[in-house]
Amino acid sequence: MGQAGKRVRKAREGIGRVKLYPVGEAVKLVKERANAKFDETVEIAMNLGVDPKHADQMVRGVVNLPNGTGRLLRVAVFARGAKAEEATAAGADIVGGEDLVSTIQGGTIAFDRCIATPDMMPLVGRLGKILGPRGLMPNPKVGTVTMDVAGAVKASKGGAVEFRTEKAGIVQGGVGKASFAQEKLVENIVAFVDAVAKAKPQGAKGTYIQRVAISSTMGPGVKVDPGTLTG
Repeated sequence: MGQAGKRVRKAREGIGRVKLYPVGEAVKLVKERANAKFDETVEIAMNLGVDPKHADQMVRGVVNLPNGTGRLLRVAVFARGAKAEEATAAGADIVGGEDLVSTIQGGTIAFDRCIATPDMMPLVGRLGKILGPRGLMPNPKVGTVTMDVAGAVKASKGGAVEFRTEKAGIVQGGVGKASFAQEKLVENIVAFVDAVAKAKPQGAKGTYIQRVAISSTMGPGVKVDPGTLTG
């Protein structure tokens, strides 16, 4: 416990608690402090001026990061016939229908993203209580309910990141790995922020993007100046 506290204090050295850093400098500080024995994920947290309890203030969407996530996602697709063949050819890890429903109901969820053709949604609907809490339920708003299963699979494998507001109006997401070059992380962060900005709901009042911070998996947070995040 003492060693962990010492490590955290050392990582925080040189980072102002209230200072807002230009995005490039913030990324540099995060990369310098990502010293774990694995390639840490760089994460972004955005405080938005919304109240997700109100339906007209919910923020949800998907962003295709220009430099990928650095993470290999396992993708499951609910489809039949030609669409199932398309999904397999595009690189889906699991493709099925009733059999896949039974597998998931049995407690096996061997995937990170779930895609479905529209005609399969009555079947997938049976899994709402299982997939919903895990954020895996297919949704047309983020492109995971679609006839273009091949495109959706390739997007998921290539760097598509879903985002949605959590309690207190916070949106979070992974924007790459600490091993990424600084400029690639900056590009991904700008793309993420731009997607969230474009998803601004009509019910949002006042300042929409209030605070932005980035960190690595095991590192301290660094506050970013929102003015430096325009693409």
